[in-house]
Amino acid sequence: VYSLTMKETDREAVATAVQRVAGMLQRPDQLDKVEQYRRREARKKASVEARLKAAIQSQLDGVRTGLSQLHNALTDVKDIQQSLADVSKDWRQSINTVESLKDVKDAVAQHSQLAAAVENLKNIFSVPEIVRETQDLIEQGALLQAHRKLMDLECSRDGLMCEQYRMDSGNTRDMTLIHGYFSSTQGLSDELAKQLWMVLQRSLVTVRRDPTLLVSVVRIIEREEKIDRRILDRKKQTGFVPPGRPKNWKEKMFSILDRTVTTRIEGTQADTRESDKMWLVRHLEIIRKYVLDDLLVAKNLMVQCFPPHYEIFKNLLRMYHQALSTRMQELASEDLEASEIVSLLTWVLNTYTSVEMMGNMELAPEVDVHSLEPLLSPNVVSELLNTYMSTLTSNIIAWLRKALETDRKDWSKETEPEADQDGYYQTTLPAIVFQMFEQNLQVAAQISEDLKTKVLVLCLQQMNSFLSRYKDEAQLYKEEHLKNRQHPHCYVQYMIAIINNCQTFKESIVSLKRKYLKGEAEEGVCLSQPSMDGILDTIAKEGCGSLLEEVFLDLEQHLNELMTKKWLLGSNAVDIICVTVEDYFNDFAKIKKPYKKRMTAEAHRRVVVEYLRAVMQKRISFRSAEERKEGAEKMVREAEQLRFLFRKLASGFGEDVDGHCDTIVAVAEVIKLTDPSLLYLEVSTLVSKYPDIRDDHIGALLAVRGDASRDMKQTIIETLEQGPAQANPSYVPIFREITVPSLNVAKLLK
Repeated sequence: VYSLTMKETDREAVATAVQRVAGMLQRPDQLDKVEQYRRREARKKASVEARLKAAIQSQLDGVRTGLSQLHNALTDVKDIQQSLADVSKDWRQSINTVESLKDVKDAVAQHSQLAAAVENLKNIFSVPEIVRETQDLIEQGALLQAHRKLMDLECSRDGLMCEQYRMDSGNTRDMTLIHGYFSSTQGLSDELAKQLWMVLQRSLVTVRRDPTLLVSVVRIIEREEKIDRRILDRKKQTGFVPPGRPKNWKEKMFSILDRTVTTRIEGTQADTRESDKMWLVRHLEIIRKYVLDDLLVAKNLMVQCFPPHYEIFKNLLRMYHQALSTRMQELASEDLEASEIVSLLTWVLNTYTSVEMMGNMELAPEVDVHSLEPLLSPNVVSELLNTYMSTLTSNIIAWLRKALETDRKDWSKETEPEADQDGYYQTTLPAIVFQMFEQNLQVAAQISEDLKTKVLVLCLQQMNSFLSRYKDEAQLYKEEHLKNRQHPHCYVQYMIAIINNCQTFKESIVSLKRKYLKGEAEEGVCLSQPSMDGILDTIAKEGCGSLLEEVFLDLEQHLNELMTKKWLLGSNAVDIICVTVEDYFNDFAKIKKPYKKRMTAEAHRRVVVEYLRAVMQKRISFRSAEERKEGAEKMVREAEQLRFLFRKLASGFGEDVDGHCDTIVAVAEVIKLTDPSLLYLEVSTLVSKYPDIRDDHIGALLAVRGDASRDMKQTIIETLEQGPAQANPSYVPIFREITVPSLNVAKLLK
């Protein structure tokens, strides 16, 4: 293999050399430098050979040195082997000698034990006296001096017990004897601990009155912690631990502080629901004040009394937070009323992190409200909110029902309802309802935006149901009045108040949404809630209709006089109708404008319809042209009289009120016509204006004229049927609801 490798290396060297020579002799002029190239390569070769020789020589020197050291090491190993053999021989020969020194060993141990006893003799004899002094110092409150003497006692006891353990760990009799002699030490330690815990329990008061006392307690605890650490370190070497160690007073200190904080939180409940309806509000307010005051004292004063590594403020903050969380969980598990749930959630979700408590500027930056864990878990909060919404739903239903019952009783009063600042009649129902909604929404807003939206949705849902009941009650009120129109005395005024309440409800609903809904939420609520405007408009429309029905019940007698012989001879029925309508509308002035405007237009249309119905009833048949002229002119005068009346009533509305009265004038023109041959033309003009006129209307109108033959009536009706009139898109039918009695019915009536 070596031979093959060398041959391969030689071939590579020759190839490389050939390549280099070829690179040097590429041009003819380079042949002149062959000798120069040869000398340069010879120098390089000599240099490489010199370096190789130096490297080989260095390797040889290293091998020589290594062989020499190996030889020396072999010699040393042989010498050590011989020495170990000699030691082993000597050890075997000395075993018997060592065993003969056992008495000396026991004497040394006894001497050491006696020396320790002599050294501690003074302390041993003075133990009872030190115990009494320590007890006196504890009773006097000199805690540092008492602890110093206690440390001396424990040091003497622990030293003796440790020495005994080291000498004879199995000698329990002597250990028990020592422990019994120092038995008072443990009692003193416990008594001192009680004093320390009492100071710590009142630390928030002590730190203000006598901070040095608290500092002394902390110093004692810190000393004990150092002793605990020292003893635990010594245990690793000796295995001995004195009785009562480790004391772990630092751990007990934090445990005492924790119990003190818990007791302080729990002890703030001064009242119960039975003694004070506001018990929870008072309880939470006392907690807020106490916790804030305590944490401020801890931050400003207690921190200075403890070593930094105790992190006393951080630990107290954790204790208060945990105690509060536990207390809030306990309160949440009680059977709370709706108002109490609100108080609790408002305190937990808002007050706790507000500037009134943990967010107080004086607690910053040590307290970061954003890093505080929630006092109640999301599940508990959700359960409380569900309970609150369920209770609130029941309460709102009951409140609305009671409010409606109270308002319903007011409708039967003998005195008029109150008027608002603009003089419009109203009842207190809308104000009561929306004041209740406002109160609940303001309360919900204190907890969260989400709850506020849910409460608003609930209010709107219940409002929808409430308005349906309101509508039914208004209808029942009307029906009861129709049974005896003398009762109730102020029926008209209270019906006006009911109508006006609809407008107030509308405005209040819009105001409530605008106030308690953000822009993006409003659209969702509006889409999810059924529109109440329709119900309110129906209530108002039915209310206006019932008032108009009241008017027309009083007008019925006078409307029946129209188009009769008595009317033709000079009846003042229309005068009475106008006076009666105007009198009623003086009361109706207390109706709010949107409904009053609609009501005025309806009254106008209905009076005209009743006038036209009187014409179509065929109560009179004119016997001569003179009578037709007199009757027609009277109709025109009465139409103008009605026009004047309703213009007056509609003043301020900007409405065209002339259209309906023009119908009476148009009918009068047909009656007034003197040339029967032009009757078809006049009737066709009337039909083109009022396309809802039917054949029976034309027949009745011609019957009132009294001069149209049977054939003429038939011809006019048949001719008009051949070319039906096209209705104007803006035309409002007026003849459609006017019925014409048949001939048979008329004969039967006769």
